Amino acid sequence: MHKIRQLYDWILDWADSHYGTSALAALSFSESFFFPVPPDPLLMALSLSRPRRAFFFAAVCSAASVAGGVVGYYIGLALFETIGRPVLIFYGAMDKYDLVQIYFREWGFWFVGVAGFTPIPYKVFTISAGAFRISFLVFVLASVLSRSARFFLVAWLIRKFGGPIRGFIDRYFNILTIVFAVLLSGGFLVLRWVR
Repeated sequence: MHKIRQLYDWILDWADSHYGTSALAALSFSESFFFPVPPDPLLMALSLSRPRRAFFFAAVCSAASVAGGVVGYYIGLALFETIGRPVLIFYGAMDKYDLVQIYFREWGFWFVGVAGFTPIPYKVFTISAGAFRISFLVFVLASVLSRSARFFLVAWLIRKFGGPIRGFIDRYFNILTIVFAVLLSGGFLVLRWVR
């Protein structure tokens, strides 16, 4: 945990540099298939320092995250044994691998959509989607929607409420995303039931 905290602090230092936007893109991209720290803290720091550009930062974060997700998908599709499995083992996610497969088969688009928004490591889902040969178009569409929803929500909260909301998001981020995912899943179930 100490190493992760050091990485977290190092990432936040990029917010004060001229390379903040580039660092945000690189972090969002790499977090989608291997890097351990999510881009949200840097997105928040950049958005706080320049609130009028908060939505621009969210767009950069979303685009880079989806691009990284495509790399994760390819790793799962073509390089699972050499790269994908070691990444999942590193994150202790192999025990969830079969469960993820069941969810992908049952829910497809909706599961990718919820997965892209939750605090569960997105890399687990990108690599698994490729390994289980989920439709690439479905994967990309769900990733665009879910990752954009997540990052634009953070940017909107920062822009609307400023500094005080950062502490709230930092403290309750996991709870907030789980609540959102439950509400989102509930909405999908209602839609499915109504049909």
